[in-house]
Amino acid sequence: MKKLFLASIAFVVLDKVRPLLSDDPHKLKLAFIPTASNPSKDKSWLLKDRDKLVAMGFTVTDVDVEGKTEGELRKVLADSDVLFVAGGNTFYLLEKTRASGFDKVAKEFIDKGKVYIGSSAGAALVCPTIAFVEGLDDPKAAPALTSYEGLHEVPFLVMPHYGDEDYKEVYETVLEKWKDRGYELKLLTNTEALIVEGDSTRLVTGEE
Repeated sequence: MKKLFLASIAFVVLDKVRPLLSDDPHKLKLAFIPTASNPSKDKSWLLKDRDKLVAMGFTVTDVDVEGKTEGELRKVLADSDVLFVAGGNTFYLLEKTRASGFDKVAKEFIDKGKVYIGSSAGAALVCPTIAFVEGLDDPKAAPALTSYEGLHEVPFLVMPHYGDEDYKEVYETVLEKWKDRGYELKLLTNTEALIVEGDSTRLVTGEE
């Protein structure tokens, strides 16, 4: 059964992931994928996510998928219990995901029933398409990307940072553009996350 934890800002709500875990975090190995943040100069939010995971007790290993091969990723992720895909530029993340074969490896990981945690870009990655984030992220960061098709691990679109003043005008445009395209839209504030277990989805709230 697939187990996904999809958030806008992971460190705010990460305590809510515990029911999904197979054991206490101190006994689990977590692969931390920072790739989406590579184009960003300010990585303060990334460090907060990582620090929270360490504080929870996970054994954290950094795995940047950029420049890796599918075989290398499969080998390095083989003994990981949890996969954490951090935020950043979603288009850049998808480009590097496809180029490295991480899309296949991540799907295999999820199919085994291991926990996938996606923060912002990491949450959008598992949707049917990432085209809806065009107003939030710059597609120019991924010049080699030819398709916006996501990993199809959920049937809906996860809209992160809903209600954030920085994205207010952008979201008005995005929602108007996507409301009649046949997708269910899941609007996540910065203090919310979606827990997906098999075909069941529920919303949880943390504290900013």
